Amino acid sequence: MKLLIENWRQYLSEEVKLTISKITDLVCPEATQDLELNTKNRDSAIKAEHIQYGPLNVDEPADYWVKIAEYWNTTPEAATKSVCGNCVAFDISPRMKECMPGETSDEDGMLGYCWMHHFKCHSARSCRTWAKGGPIEADSVSADWQERSNTEKEE
Repeated sequence: MKLLIENWRQYLSEEVKLTISKITDLVCPEATQDLELNTKNRDSAIKAEHIQYGPLNVDEPADYWVKIAEYWNTTPEAATKSVCGNCVAFDISPRMKECMPGETSDEDGMLGYCWMHHFKCHSARSCRTWAKGGPIEADSVSADWQERSNTEKEE
């Protein structure tokens, strides 16, 4: 009986350690809390040839949608429908909304977190790495993206 109780205690101790580890791993992404890091990551996404995050001003997009349509071999009208707001990596889950600084929506859309490029992005914008399937609205899916992101950093 004593051995059974000792094994049970050891099991519980390991489970508590694993649970605490998962909780600490799922804190708000650093870029949601650090304006300088967020700006650096966003600016990198704007400048990177393979990303081209934009347009800067959704009300005056200049030729952004024409250029991205050419890149995707489609029409500008079709390109404007492939935005961060419906991208597979765009996180607007309840837990991510808690990570955002204050009010995060306007008449054009809302702010979310991009798990592909690690910055706060606006739902009305887009980039060349857009992928169908979003947004992320469940905390469990958000946690999965974060766990995979943390694993990639460790490797």
